[in-house]
Amino acid sequence: MHKADSIYEDEPDVVYDFPRSYLNAVREAVGDWIVYYEPVKAGPRGYFAVAKIDRVIPKPRVEGRFLAMIAPGSFLPFDREVPRILKGRPMEAALTEPDGTPKKGGAVQLAVRRLPEADFARIVDLGLPQELEQIEAARYDPQPAELAEGAEPFRRPVLERLTRRPYRDVAFRRKVRDAYGYRCAMSGLMLRNGGGRPEVQAAHIRPVENQGSDSVRNGLSLSGTLHWMFDRGLISVADDCETILVSHNKVPGEVVGRLLVPDGKLVRPADPRNAPHPENLRWHRENVFGRALSEEPVSWV
Repeated sequence: MHKADSIYEDEPDVVYDFPRSYLNAVREAVGDWIVYYEPVKAGPRGYFAVAKIDRVIPKPRVEGRFLAMIAPGSFLPFDREVPRILKGRPMEAALTEPDGTPKKGGAVQLAVRRLPEADFARIVDLGLPQELEQIEAARYDPQPAELAEGAEPFRRPVLERLTRRPYRDVAFRRKVRDAYGYRCAMSGLMLRNGGGRPEVQAAHIRPVENQGSDSVRNGLSLSGTLHWMFDRGLISVADDCETILVSHNKVPGEVVGRLLVPDGKLVRPADPRNAPHPENLRWHRENVFGRALSEEPVSWV
């Protein structure tokens, strides 16, 4: 169970902060997958992400609390949030009375619950559909080439699907672009081609190969050119999390004037919970933007 405005650790793709009372249950889950759930009092999301626990450690300098460290690259937000109750019946067997109605109290209030494999698979299949890649491929082309002959999509086991990079890339792209309303976060433009396909891309702030996650908070919606510039460290975001930084010794002034929003401020997602995490932006400034400042000039010819 995780609240977006938790007073504890606020990076669910990196760490989960919990008290000693749940230590045995969390230790049992080391090396296994978990589902994130938002409590009723915190908001309407229900089940909203999946991840894998790597290890559990005592929380430094805080007696009685522990940290479940999330396996790098395992966190993945659901494409669609899964309701707590579907057709009058809870998604979890442990929260269901014999007659199918929701239980009250008891296990419902636990911040960490053991989840049977059948419940896990059902929740993930609703949040991250088997056919997500086909759904995206057909989104702007009713009959894409790979589906033109009516072949039945190959149905992969849940865990295989969660670890496939192509599937995760599609899920990440859909969530990030949607979070920004298909608008470029640095130019402010929303461009679509003749078929209605958005021309904006989803950029990882901290790359996956550098232990970056597929959280929306590790993503920016960027046009192709700005995505290229961001990945090469020609542009970044300041520690105020909104001012766009430019390597002026490498990027001509006319390029800046044509590509970036006039006020030089990052366009924010509609939901503040999807805003870039400060730690991800810091990593990019120090490891990508900072490195590029000392490299050879870029040719714009």
